[in-house]
Amino acid sequence: MSVSVRGVDAYRRTEAQSASPMQLVVMLYDGALRFLTEAHAAQACGNLRSRAHALQRVAAIVAECQSTLDLERGGEVAAELDRLYSYMSARLLDITVHRDATAIDEIHKLLSTLRAAWAE
Repeated sequence: MSVSVRGVDAYRRTEAQSASPMQLVVMLYDGALRFLTEAHAAQACGNLRSRAHALQRVAAIVAECQSTLDLERGGEVAAELDRLYSYMSARLLDITVHRDATAIDEIHKLLSTLRAAWAE
């Protein structure tokens, strides 16, 4: 690993450790959006291995977001987010199984909307 890559990794770790919970959610969404963009590019050029890797990263982020929901205290908002994350997980599976490229764009729109809401 090069010195600059290690520096970027260290910066990201420090940024994540000092971020508020809301900032962490935005950072997770940013990562998922970046990986969706990578998946879209990989799909376009037929690189199924890169697409699969990027989609696995998105699925892990969505699962992490879903697992941290407090359904008891979060009320209807948490319940709606839980349903939305479940829907996104199902659509991620559609991309893999049915090679449904439109699902990448759909998930990107959903996460972009959520990111904008959390960033405010």
